[in-house]
Amino acid sequence: MSNIYGKDIISRITTDIEYYYTNKIKMYGPTAKGVDWKDENGQLIRFTQLAKILDKNGFTVADIGCGYGKFLEFLGKNFEDYTYFGYDLSEKMISEAIKLYHDNKKSMFKKIDSLEEVETADYLIASGIFNVKFDYNEAQWLSYILYALEVMNQKAIKGFAFNMLTKYSDKEYMRSDLYYADPLFIFDFCKRNFSKHVALLHDYGLYEFTILVRR
Repeated sequence: MSNIYGKDIISRITTDIEYYYTNKIKMYGPTAKGVDWKDENGQLIRFTQLAKILDKNGFTVADIGCGYGKFLEFLGKNFEDYTYFGYDLSEKMISEAIKLYHDNKKSMFKKIDSLEEVETADYLIASGIFNVKFDYNEAQWLSYILYALEVMNQKAIKGFAFNMLTKYSDKEYMRSDLYYADPLFIFDFCKRNFSKHVALLHDYGLYEFTILVRR
């Protein structure tokens, strides 16, 4: 694994993430703000980019940091033959997802304590899980990101997709608790370590980018 700080900091980071997002869902409920997004329109734009990794011929997809399961709703409107697995560190997020989608026979939600608990699937997607870095320094947070990407690569049969805030954001709006990645570095890392078939999407109107990694 690429993480140079070891299991201790991974544990600390996952604990901080769980606490942060549990508080968000308690405060705002199963809404865009409940998963720390500005609005539902932004969610939809992100889902559209991430879904470009998927095919139309039937697949399994694991949603890492699934929140209250909104991506499942997106799948239902745009795909027919799929099986969805939603994973989140927050028990509260998972309970909200199960309440909302308990009738959906194509889905399963599970609370996890680490990324290693995610089951293998055709595709893995992750939206927003790398954005909030709390008070960790950039080297620590990048190390966590690279560790997470390596786990995703191991679990994905056909490919995976994720998004990140971009360093090309307007300086006056950038926050110290958020991580703004270099899209060229992330693209290069994925290209060199995971696959020859990597796409960088940076043209959809948000201050972020999406990476698609195909087998």
